[in-house]
Amino acid sequence: MAVMATHVITGAGSGIGAAVARRLHARGDDLVLHARDAGRAKELAAEFPGARTLVGDLADPDRLSWAFSHQSLPGRVDSLLHVAGVVDLGPVGELTPKSWRHQLNVNLVAPAELTRLFLPQLRASRGHVVFVNSGAGLSAHADWSAYAASKHGLKALADSLRAEEHASGVRVTSVYPGRTASPMQAKVHQQEGKDYDPEKWIGPESVATTILMSLDLPRDAEVNDLTVRPGN
Repeated sequence: MAVMATHVITGAGSGIGAAVARRLHARGDDLVLHARDAGRAKELAAEFPGARTLVGDLADPDRLSWAFSHQSLPGRVDSLLHVAGVVDLGPVGELTPKSWRHQLNVNLVAPAELTRLFLPQLRASRGHVVFVNSGAGLSAHADWSAYAASKHGLKALADSLRAEEHASGVRVTSVYPGRTASPMQAKVHQQEGKDYDPEKWIGPESVATTILMSLDLPRDAEVNDLTVRPGN
């Protein structure tokens, strides 16, 4: 991908998203960082000098279009990186509709809506959409039903988008990381009642390396699905 490409990134505040943003920022690319509110946007702008911010609540995807209509959107988008996500574990017998809706909205419906809103720019640039999925997007286990359902849906979204936009030159990649050392992983361990040792899991920088590899591939190739597992 050319120098000074423009990347729209969700989830840049921590974990994999922050690692990707740091790498792209360091090489001089133009960043548009999504934030859920103005306070978070201010923090991201301070952390990544020169980056632009875009405010909207992924938990309320119905209002994203309205929120963006009051802000300045980038005229060019070379990649849209869906990294933000939420997780709330629990058995089917106990998960409430509120928990289901929250995870489906943030992990699936909001990425679909963001993609819809930025597709004109992505088509114009023959850009790239990257969905940071999860191992739970390929198989579901006890207590992971809602999260896994949202991530299985994200796989379907990516696969459909790839088929629809191939002729437009838009590349679509799904990345399926195993457990990655991040604040989300700490929360998962807490919900599981387990001690959290980040040294046991994939470092966010390692997942960022795989994402940049897919972005930087020459135009004659496309990574469709990339599974990353802990090496320790």
